[in-house]
Amino acid sequence: MADFDTRRAPIVNIDRADHVRSDPEALADYSGMRARLLLLNGLDPQIDAEGGLVWGSLADAEPDAELVFLGIDGDRGCFAAVPKRPTGVGREGFMRTITALHDSQVPIYACARSLVDWHARHRFCAQCGSHTVPVKGGWQRGCLNDACGAQHFPRTDPVTIMTVENRTEKGERRLLLGRGLGWPEGRYSALAGFVEPGETIEEAVRREVLEEAGLPIAQVRYRASQAWPMPSQLMIGCAAVTFHERIVVDKTELEDARWFTEAQVRDVMSGRDGLFLPPPRYAIAHRLIRDWLDGN
Repeated sequence: MADFDTRRAPIVNIDRADHVRSDPEALADYSGMRARLLLLNGLDPQIDAEGGLVWGSLADAEPDAELVFLGIDGDRGCFAAVPKRPTGVGREGFMRTITALHDSQVPIYACARSLVDWHARHRFCAQCGSHTVPVKGGWQRGCLNDACGAQHFPRTDPVTIMTVENRTEKGERRLLLGRGLGWPEGRYSALAGFVEPGETIEEAVRREVLEEAGLPIAQVRYRASQAWPMPSQLMIGCAAVTFHERIVVDKTELEDARWFTEAQVRDVMSGRDGLFLPPPRYAIAHRLIRDWLDGN
């Protein structure tokens, strides 16, 4: 273990090295003594005092563990081990985890968590039921049944998350925020929902806002995106405009939804009046709402 005196040194950028995944010899070279293993407790990361992910050597993995190649850091391969059971701290615990991580570490953890969770849940072929094994460094699984031979790939689920603006007769801007079912008391955020088969992003935004708040949307524009590994989502941030103001809340989707003025949104951002947003500054909801406040 002498080679790992710097095992806790932060990794801030991993080259995913797609060319290595399909090259068994290159992959073996990066799996040597200098390889680093992301240390996880199930699906949860170990985090040091500076908010960095904690790394060890491949010797820290269980002898029979499946390994996923995350990429390379300089001349070292970076890996994560697939847990036998994909257990984690749950949604609220995940929020605390993301908050504790340094911003540079979140994308690395998001990639690792999504991959190992997918592997842990897909040990059998969805086509014939036979066992599957990791292929191409863990970026694919292959069915062991020669008569089937199906190839399975990690999935990413697109989710739209949107600010919705309305203006009063006096031209005052207002923002729609909602409370999800079972959320902590006082938490509000932007509306969000999965993109359904056959939908465009714009169609998904319009459908979700109409379903959850009863508001027809006039305009939709794309703003930004973010990986969100719960379990493997791509959050697609949009800004929408409606000319309607009457909210009809779908109580099967939301506990509450209401209009907030710019001053009220600032209060929510700061936690005044007992209302607050989801905590991670990394969360795309924060960026979308900040951009709205800045008039972007």
